[in-house]
Amino acid sequence: MTDRAALATALTACLADLVAIPSPFPPGDTAKICAYAADRLKRAGYRTEVAHRTPGVDNVVASLGSGSPHLVFNAHADTVGIGERALWRSDPFTAELRDGLVIGLGAGNCKASMAVQLWLAEAIALAGGPQRGTVTFTFVGDEENLGPDGMAFLRESGKVKPDMLVLGAQTENQLITAERGVLWVALETRGTAAHAGAPDKGDNAILRMLRIVSHIERALGQRLTSRVDGPMRSTINLGMIRGGHNTNVVPSACRVEIDRRLLPNETVDAAYAEIAALVAEVGEPADKVSIERLRGTNGFRAPADGALVLGFSAAIQAASGAPPRFLNATGVSDGRYFADDGIEIVNFGPGAGDQGHAANESVPIAQMVAAALIQRDLVARLLGL
Repeated sequence: MTDRAALATALTACLADLVAIPSPFPPGDTAKICAYAADRLKRAGYRTEVAHRTPGVDNVVASLGSGSPHLVFNAHADTVGIGERALWRSDPFTAELRDGLVIGLGAGNCKASMAVQLWLAEAIALAGGPQRGTVTFTFVGDEENLGPDGMAFLRESGKVKPDMLVLGAQTENQLITAERGVLWVALETRGTAAHAGAPDKGDNAILRMLRIVSHIERALGQRLTSRVDGPMRSTINLGMIRGGHNTNVVPSACRVEIDRRLLPNETVDAAYAEIAALVAEVGEPADKVSIERLRGTNGFRAPADGALVLGFSAAIQAASGAPPRFLNATGVSDGRYFADDGIEIVNFGPGAGDQGHAANESVPIAQMVAAALIQRDLVARLLGL
């Protein structure tokens, strides 16, 4: 039996260490916090590597065991910035314990999961390692930037090839087993500048853009109303618009950026083609309009009868006496980089989603303890301990 009080103390101390190591984006420097994690994992006996594509955006990969199945745990080590300092009631980089909570920048998103996974890694090593297969722990940067230098880099470089992937997330120790894809698209229109006193002498790029986005909103908006999968909806959002440089000048350029969220059965290629076709339907001169795919990843859904989902369900039931709840993800996780690999992907961890990116961010200590014990049980069920 695990001494829960001792476990709570150990997890709180680890999380306090992590909160005290600044890793906000920008600039997204994870060198020091990854060095901390790598040192603990090396001392526990893991084969440990610190890898990066961009200096300063470090990532840790640490493995124990060999062969299949390959179970990978992940938590991102970067955080958002402090925001408005006056809103914080304590030092954001000093963990404060209050009313059963740990408070500090990144406490919930995602350093609590990182602390739990570090404890889990050490617990697995103390038990002699997995009886079969491989367990790997990854702690990465560039998540808050939605950038390519964290988990995406580990996948592209072949440093991580999981059969099952567990992503630390604020799920209050419930499960997210399906996630929407995301596509970002930029549209640019061009025109001819002229004096605003004689607008007919120019060609207004903003008006051209308005014609295009109005058509997209009408046509695609109607289609998306029927694209529903349980609580998940296919959506589009015009997130940014820039155009013109002075009120008294006919604008010669305009740019918008669009966010599309896709159901797991939709693809980024098809979604991009759909937007491009709608742009063409407006009939603006081809040399006056351009479209660019900025980034995109497909969604995923772990099978309900997969080993990872069943293992988690059994472990949660054993710990809480109740079956897990399956939550709807509003955002996207680093699991999206593995969406096309045919693996099982689950988001799990302590803390509530509304605490992420908030001043006085917190995580319940009791949830950290429960998350640690549930995931140790999970490893025992899947790999043996």
